[in-house]
Amino acid sequence: MSSAANWSYTAQATIWRKLGKNEYGDPLGYSAPEVILCDYEGGLSQRISGVSASLGDLGSEVVIKNTFWTEESQAATGDYLLIGVSTETDPAVAGADEVKQVIRYADTFERTADDYAILTGV
Repeated sequence: MSSAANWSYTAQATIWRKLGKNEYGDPLGYSAPEVILCDYEGGLSQRISGVSASLGDLGSEVVIKNTFWTEESQAATGDYLLIGVSTETDPAVAGADEVKQVIRYADTFERTADDYAILTGV
């Protein structure tokens, strides 16, 4: 962890990683919950219109609920993320939100570990 991240990513969030899909396209479930270090901004409800293929077809619209800043490099679209710590095995029961997009930023100062913005939506 870079020294900048060490003082800025002091909050905790819980992530459930998607395990993939079966041959019919149904989800195989989610990993056990993991706690990551982050910072976050919640409750924005910002709209993003089809600017990224990872968000679906062009012209689609996604409402962003929370933005998490972290060095967590393994988060992916379809995972679930919750502000705080949870041991609940089902992300829906825990109240987690689906990851809609992950944006990578360079570690400008130390080049130790890149930073990520993880956007969740409803």
